[in-house]
Amino acid sequence: MTEQQAEHDIKLIALDMDGTLLNDQLEISMANRQAIEEAQQQGIHVVLSTGRSRMTCREYAESLKLSSYLVTVNGSEIWNEKGELIERNRVEHDLVQWMWGLTQTHKANFWAISSDSVWNNEMPDDIKALEWLKFGFDIEDDQIREIILNELKTKGMFEVTNSSPTNIEVNPLGINKARGIKSVCDRLDITMKEVMAVGDSLNDIAMIKEAGLGIAMGNAQPIVKETADWITATNNEDGVAKAIRKWAIRDKVQG
Repeated sequence: MTEQQAEHDIKLIALDMDGTLLNDQLEISMANRQAIEEAQQQGIHVVLSTGRSRMTCREYAESLKLSSYLVTVNGSEIWNEKGELIERNRVEHDLVQWMWGLTQTHKANFWAISSDSVWNNEMPDDIKALEWLKFGFDIEDDQIREIILNELKTKGMFEVTNSSPTNIEVNPLGINKARGIKSVCDRLDITMKEVMAVGDSLNDIAMIKEAGLGIAMGNAQPIVKETADWITATNNEDGVAKAIRKWAIRDKVQG
């Protein structure tokens, strides 16, 4: 074990997906796969902590043979190692209706995640018929994005982040990846000091701040890099593998 590893005894690795674990082709590199496999062999929990729903991240988790929890929809849902839902945090119907109204007023692209579907630039006839987990805006126009951001913040009822510079992600107030990871840690009898969190966007800042070791990707937004303890390579340069090997995986004792 290196001195750096001794200083940060990592027992759980929390990984964002898009822009972090996945390269720009939405693939997991062989180097990332190997590092994650070795970390798991050494008893380290590897947890995907993503803005995606379970529907769109489950195959990745299965391909990695992950044996721990999943934190999905920015912490709105937590799934255990058996694939069972153990926590769900909803966005109220009237707030979803209000945000959908904003998209109509400003002619903005949007998506929304319900408990069983992902909706893109369309909504069901009866919004109240579904359980809503997250609402998102995708806005190229900086001025319109700023107007909508101000509307959301003025409302004071949302956790507002992003997963790319042009989008806005909205969860229930107080629901974020850090809270999701903390809930997982409580169940595993691990402290947040024993967590290494890796990400690239605003929806990763909370877990990067609260983890014992916060890692920003080389392609991360500037404020994420400023928040992190260390900056790794980009998502196209096996940045996750490099961080795991530097900070988490212990050298095998030569016999």
